[in-house]
Amino acid sequence: MKLLENKVAVITGAASGIGKATAELFLKEGAKVVITDLNEELGNKVAKEMGENALFVKANSASEQDNKRVVEEAVKKFGALHIAVNNAGIGGASALTGEYPIEEWNKVININLNGVFYGMRYQLPEIEKAGGSIINIASILGSVGFANSSAYAAAKHGVVGLTKSAAWEYGTRGVRINAVGPGFISTPLVDSSLSKEALQYLESQHAFQRLGKANEVAEMILWLASDKSSFATGGYYPIDGGYLAK
Repeated sequence: MKLLENKVAVITGAASGIGKATAELFLKEGAKVVITDLNEELGNKVAKEMGENALFVKANSASEQDNKRVVEEAVKKFGALHIAVNNAGIGGASALTGEYPIEEWNKVININLNGVFYGMRYQLPEIEKAGGSIINIASILGSVGFANSSAYAAAKHGVVGLTKSAAWEYGTRGVRINAVGPGFISTPLVDSSLSKEALQYLESQHAFQRLGKANEVAEMILWLASDKSSFATGGYYPIDGGYLAK
């Protein structure tokens, strides 16, 4: 039997990168998947390629109403909701904290932190009915700082705290809630925003001397989504090629 047979999952920011890799793996393991993204053209293309068990819903993770609508669409289409992967996020501006653009700060917090809360706010009642798992995608910067990325680090630290608090609340309600902390992963977000020199520097900060791959993170997410991790809740799981081991 496949690991996610007859399960329904929502994955935000799933038109590319870690979200897309996770959706593909979930489908392979028997799940029905609702993928969300702001990029409607790419999202529809990806969902079509994934087949009849994938549904694309255009949504902004920073919108409370969009998060509500995504859950409603998932239940309407597939009958229940068992798994949610709150993955959508942005890197934000690179600037000293004392010079950080206020508009950029608000944008990063709204998408990377508020978006996770909004998602959980509407996912939890449905997942409690069905039993299941929520995986919030944090970052290695959910446990350490990074110069010129104060908004991102603050948001990801917040995701870890939110995850731990909710895990305690729902421990006896049939919902497991965990956070994953990827290191620097080769995704469109990273590859398009950094110079060759910056990428080489980041590679050198990992024990493997390379960036991670989206499918490597997806494998950990799959484990946390499945019954294989039945005693895991409230955890923060780095998958970082040794970045935090320094």
